[in-house]
Amino acid sequence: MLNTPQDDLRSDDRTLIESLIEALPEATIAISAVDRIIAVNQAAIALFPALRAGDLLARVLRTPDVLDTVKRVRVLKKPQRATWVERMPVERLFDVYVAPITVVSLEGSMIISLHDLTEARRVERMRADFIANASHELRTPLSSLLGFIETLQGPAKDDENARIRFLGIMRDQARRMARLIDDLLSLSRIEQNLHVRPQAPVDLALVLRHVVETLTPMAHDNHVMLNLDSPDSLIVRGDYDELLRVVENLVENAIKYGLPVSHNHKPEIVITLAKRSRNAIMSVRDFGPGIASEHLPRLTERFYRVDNRQSRDKGGTGLGLAIVKHILARHQGRLGIDSRLGEGSTFNVALPLHED
Repeated sequence: MLNTPQDDLRSDDRTLIESLIEALPEATIAISAVDRIIAVNQAAIALFPALRAGDLLARVLRTPDVLDTVKRVRVLKKPQRATWVERMPVERLFDVYVAPITVVSLEGSMIISLHDLTEARRVERMRADFIANASHELRTPLSSLLGFIETLQGPAKDDENARIRFLGIMRDQARRMARLIDDLLSLSRIEQNLHVRPQAPVDLALVLRHVVETLTPMAHDNHVMLNLDSPDSLIVRGDYDELLRVVENLVENAIKYGLPVSHNHKPEIVITLAKRSRNAIMSVRDFGPGIASEHLPRLTERFYRVDNRQSRDKGGTGLGLAIVKHILARHQGRLGIDSRLGEGSTFNVALPLHED
């Protein structure tokens, strides 16, 4: 390709620029005085594979935010910043920094640095959503408590029946707040240790038997049977209390939300454990109403509920499956969910076996 006079660079200048920008961790592009690309580092090529040395910038990076910033730098002769949102094929956010190169032999050339803020923005949105959701979940029972307290202090202060009824409701709301706070603290502790994989041997079969024994009264109250199919022993590497929490959450959810909607299925929950290759596979199967496919990808999000009223009525905090997901991530395990409307749901857990 032939270069224009303004685009001619000495070989050692071009080599220097290529070496310098390749050493930078951010996506970086060097352009000439006529906006032709001099060099592109690997980080930039990973983001925009079409970038090639020798091409005009406007031909391969057709974004007004970047091109307008380049024009401003040419006029002002000093660095400028801009924010660029790319909508397609997926939304990405970049902090764009454009600075002139002040070396005489490179007069008019510029460096364009692109800092990808997409993940930071996603985390910030998650944090904001989490605070808003947690505040809402706590505000609802708190408002209820305050309302009943004011009623007991006022119109119902001498009404014995109302006092007994209201105190029962207040107790339930206080317990709801306590459950939510306990789940939030549990989630925080798990996240703090997410990078530390548990090493202790845990008998997952023993954990399942313990959970089934503990939750059988709750299952009887909901008119459902717990059926366990498990070997005598199956050892995984993990944290006993955290794996107990995983099994409890999954079985308790099945008891609360997995009751059959037709007489074609027995009112039962089937819990199985088996060894498959180098993993222990646990499944919790119910024959309830099932979950619509559009909800499945979001079930492990914090505070996500398929049915808000039903979840709150049954004492759910909206954090149970989020806790399960984070515990399994810490154990290098996996959670799979298979569900169809009218056919029930199966929650599958895979955990690496403990190997001496």
